[in-house]
Amino acid sequence: MAKFYEIKNDKAVINIKAQPNSSKNKIAGIYDEDKLKINIKAPAVEGAANKELIKFLSKMFKIPKSYIEIKGETSKRKQVVLPLNDKLKEFLEGLK
Repeated sequence: MAKFYEIKNDKAVINIKAQPNSSKNKIAGIYDEDKLKINIKAPAVEGAANKELIKFLSKMFKIPKSYIEIKGETSKRKQVVLPLNDKLKEFLEGLK
């Protein structure tokens, strides 16, 4: 089974399929085996969805927004780099 994330130097690199303009922010589950699908309320206009994605992940995993990095900002398929903490570890383990 392909993995949607990788642990490198105490950071989790997560492959994400972002779904902007959703009714609410939520993690929708595994997509195509190698991505985590996340629904985001904000539209994909002027970085609004990326900002909302960072805010959502920050709240969910109790990680400061400034520690969250997005690669592939203009693509629906992104990589998000987050510092690994217990809450994030627990979440990733639970999805296996």
